[in-house]
Amino acid sequence: MALTFLPSTKMLATAVRKLDGKEFVSHAPGYWPNVPAELWNDWKWQLKNRVTSLAQLEQHIELSEEERSGVLLSGDKLALAITPHFFNLIPRERNLDDPIRRQVIPRIEETWTSPYDMADPCGEDSHMPVPGLVHRYPDRVLFLVTDRCASYCRYCTRSRVVSGVGEQELHTDFEEAFRYLEQHTEVRDVLLSGGDALLFSDDKLEKLLSRLRAISHIEFLRIGTRVPIFLPQRITPELCAMLQKYHPLWMSVHVNHPRELTIEVKEALERLANAGIPLGNQSVLLAGVNDNIDVMRNLVHKLLMCRVRPYYIYQCDLINGSSHLRTSVAKGIEIIEGLRGHTTGYAIPQFVIDAPGGGGKVPINPGYILYHDNEKIVIRNYEGNIFEYPETGNENVQFAPQREYHDEYLYS
Repeated sequence: MALTFLPSTKMLATAVRKLDGKEFVSHAPGYWPNVPAELWNDWKWQLKNRVTSLAQLEQHIELSEEERSGVLLSGDKLALAITPHFFNLIPRERNLDDPIRRQVIPRIEETWTSPYDMADPCGEDSHMPVPGLVHRYPDRVLFLVTDRCASYCRYCTRSRVVSGVGEQELHTDFEEAFRYLEQHTEVRDVLLSGGDALLFSDDKLEKLLSRLRAISHIEFLRIGTRVPIFLPQRITPELCAMLQKYHPLWMSVHVNHPRELTIEVKEALERLANAGIPLGNQSVLLAGVNDNIDVMRNLVHKLLMCRVRPYYIYQCDLINGSSHLRTSVAKGIEIIEGLRGHTTGYAIPQFVIDAPGGGGKVPINPGYILYHDNEKIVIRNYEGNIFEYPETGNENVQFAPQREYHDEYLYS
């Protein structure tokens, strides 16, 4: 449904900002009051009119010195770009701790160095058999198809290659990648990411999907995207009709805060779901954004209302310049503890750490298993009550060896 501007829209948006995003609202036209609805609803207009400079930022909001310095230096690490749709989520009043603002406006802290920071924290470059194709897990690959996004998250794990100003350039060799996939019959799952594949035209994206579908052993296609959140206007009926031809096709979206789920975003996600595309959400745990059980509970409940299954909460990767946005791992465990048993099981994502250096995703859970041997398992529930369940006594069961973890295991 195309958005039409009503006199009450601005008032409604302002009022709901005080509710921490529990309701679905539209913030349009916001900072762009003179833009006709037909232009506002055009995804190409949104891209063309992104906020990409200090001057544009200061036309709309008052920056702190930390932000101003961060913007001036952003051209050396990760470009500044924010779609008008997403920029409207930033309140007019000066609130440096606003969770939307923290995600997309550069800060001087991005130049700080931490002894733990890494340029490639997921070890993707070392698992890249051909340019642009990451083969880290046995039966699936990550296909980096572009280095551009609709907007740029300041904690981006691929800031080394994304946006065109990082320390590396992405040079994906598509034909070499297709040959690799044809030869490696163990690959059954291809995840398109980058950058964001949904920035491609319908025709270009369809050529890519059809080429992958022509490889008989590839069973499963996925698209990792933040476009439905940054640029919901891109999710047109024509795009959905095209995607529908390439099932099974799944999509992982990226929402960190409930305020990001506006009316326009909800409608875009519903269009995708109506096209038969299963939707999962991947959040990154970020300090001052969603490191709070109430915020995260609101987020997962709103996601379900959008027909999106909360899938992962990532501990923030150790990407260079992200230390000011990282929380403790204990905070993530605390959030899962506050969700499990207290709300719908479908609303509970898996908390994971992408093991630094390329170890892959490791699930991190509260300690529900208290003891386990070949006779019994002792467990606790979400209320803290303890229960015992008998083991079968099957002698073929192998229990994980107990191991003491010392510094030499952690740092060798």
